[in-house]
Amino acid sequence: MDNTDWIDRFIRHLEFERRLSPQTCKNYRHDLESLLAFREYSGIDSWGGMDSEHFRAFSASCYRKGLSARSIQRRLSACRTFFRYLIREQHVDKHPVVGVSAPKGKKRLPGNLDADRMARLLEIPGKGPLVERDRAILELLYSSGLRLSELTDLNCGDVDMSDATVRVTGKGNKDRIVPVGRKALQALARWDQSRVQLALADEKALFVSNRGTRISGRSVQARVNHWAKKQGIDANVYPHLFRHSFATHLLESSHDLRGVQELLGHANISTTQVYTHLDFQHLAQIYDQTHPRARKKD
Repeated sequence: MDNTDWIDRFIRHLEFERRLSPQTCKNYRHDLESLLAFREYSGIDSWGGMDSEHFRAFSASCYRKGLSARSIQRRLSACRTFFRYLIREQHVDKHPVVGVSAPKGKKRLPGNLDADRMARLLEIPGKGPLVERDRAILELLYSSGLRLSELTDLNCGDVDMSDATVRVTGKGNKDRIVPVGRKALQALARWDQSRVQLALADEKALFVSNRGTRISGRSVQARVNHWAKKQGIDANVYPHLFRHSFATHLLESSHDLRGVQELLGHANISTTQVYTHLDFQHLAQIYDQTHPRARKKD
């Protein structure tokens, strides 16, 4: 058991012990199968036979194939996690990926729509079930900063209209409660009245397609793009842009980095720092103002 068998065991560990999403597990499998192909091509007959030089060569081979620095970093991260698992299972006794780094790539900060253009985008015209659905989708994306998968996974019972909150399942199957704004609540209430005209009788999904079943992420992307063009928005508009605009506008008004981190469902504050265009100087200023061992006494 030293080829795909260990990869299969590892993927089951991710699925059932760590409860990672199917897409994440699929990405892990793809990355590890690339590593296995490299191992076999290099004539290495076992996982325990790999050392750090092999992984540097693997990184270089990925680069020569045209993979981006970010993709190579993801592959090496998958390898590190895989070898930690092999050590835990006592199949190997060393971690050869430690100290191996991918080529550095340029950091790209995601854009956002300013408040005026976002307001124009959300004022979509028309009536009917599909328009009411699209209006509710756009309002909820911006109101609560949801990821696309979080939005499409929502069921009818996940929105609490009386409490003005929505329960979402984020990365790693972690649940969080996020507030829903007044405009989004109004749009959701109108969609709730129209939903019965589209949804199949036993469909639990909050948002459905014109076939009556759960709407797909690709369909949401298409509808977002449709309304952006119709509303004359001169930017590349996609679902994740709503999430970044949500975070940027909220941070500009509140300066509460920790609060924005909670609302976004980020495990690490460093992710929120990059996501919201914060530089280190700003982060250090927040630290100086708030940490008990850093802030000045009045």
